Amino acid sequence: MTSRTETIDTMLRTAFEPTELLVKDQSHLHEGHAGAREGKGHFDVTIVSEHFDGLNRIARHRLVYDALGGFMESDIHALRITALSPAERQARG
Repeated sequence: MTSRTETIDTMLRTAFEPTELLVKDQSHLHEGHAGAREGKGHFDVTIVSEHFDGLNRIARHRLVYDALGGFMESDIHALRITALSPAERQARG
């Protein structure tokens, strides 16, 4: 059985061909919250892709939400996104 973290990773790799991708399941930090009671998870995603070049933060987040599709509704309660272009990542070090 594939974990939700692995599913998110696969979906984002397929959609964005990232040069860097880190998906962290932080559900354990939110035990007792509404989403946790519903069985959904809390995740933190850092993704670097040329697909984000020239887009503002809202447009980038929409692309990520679209890539995750129905998984956003069925398995994800909260998603923290850091989406960068390769040039932005390089500037951050």
